Amino acid sequence: MKADLHIHSLLSPCGDIEMTPFNIVTKALEMGLSVIGITDHNSTRQCAEIVKIASRKELFVLCGAEITTKEEVHVLVFVDGPSNLAKLQNYLNDHLPHVPNNTDVFGYQLVVNENEEVLYQEETLLISALDQTIEEVEQFISSLGGIFIPAHIDKKQNSVMSQLGFMPPGLRPNALELSPGTDAGIFRTKNKYLSGFTFIHSSDAHYPEDIGRVYTDIPVKELSFDGIKIALSSNLK
Repeated sequence: MKADLHIHSLLSPCGDIEMTPFNIVTKALEMGLSVIGITDHNSTRQCAEIVKIASRKELFVLCGAEITTKEEVHVLVFVDGPSNLAKLQNYLNDHLPHVPNNTDVFGYQLVVNENEEVLYQEETLLISALDQTIEEVEQFISSLGGIFIPAHIDKKQNSVMSQLGFMPPGLRPNALELSPGTDAGIFRTKNKYLSGFTFIHSSDAHYPEDIGRVYTDIPVKELSFDGIKIALSSNLK
C-alpha cells in the first residue's frame, strides 16, 4: 500500500488555505495513495471531517497529530478510533501552553467540512511545545495502543537527532521518518546503530501539490490500524 503518513491541513498554522479535507482526499487519490496520515501540529480536530470524506472513497486515514515535545522534537502519533482520538485531543489540550494565536503572523487555524464551511477556529497557537518529554509522549501513545514515529529525524531542527543528539535508548518507536530527499540506505550506513529500525518516507505536505510526492510502500496484509501498525513494527530487528 502506498502511504503518506505526514500531511498537514489548513488547521496547522503552516498549512496552506487550500489544504481542505476535500482537496487532501482528492489529491491523495489522484496520487494513487491507499493510506494517509493526518498530522496537524498538536491537534486532531480536522481528522473526523477527512475520515468522513475518505471513507466514501476507499482511502484509509490514520488519525493523529504532529506533536512538539518539551525538547522541541517533532513526533508523529496516531491512535485508533474516536474514543482514543478524543483522549489524545484532551492530552494535547492539557499539555499545550495556551498562547493566543496571532493571525496576522501565523494565519488562521481552521477546521472546515467538505464544503469548506468553517466549523471551528483554534485560538491557541498550535506550534508551541508541550510540557511533556519525548518519553512521556511515547508512553501516553503506547497506553492507547497507538503508533509513535519520530519525525524527519535527519533534519537539523526539530528532530530527535538535532535536539538530543541521539535516539534515547529506552524509546520504542514503531518507525523513524526520514525527510523526502534523504536516502534511507546512505542514512543507515552513516548511523549503523539505527539500522534495526523501520524507516519511512513521507511528504510532510503543507500544500496540495506536495501530497504523495514522497510515500512509503507498506506491506499491509490487512488494511486496518492494527494491520498498518503490525506492518511497520514487523520490520524492526
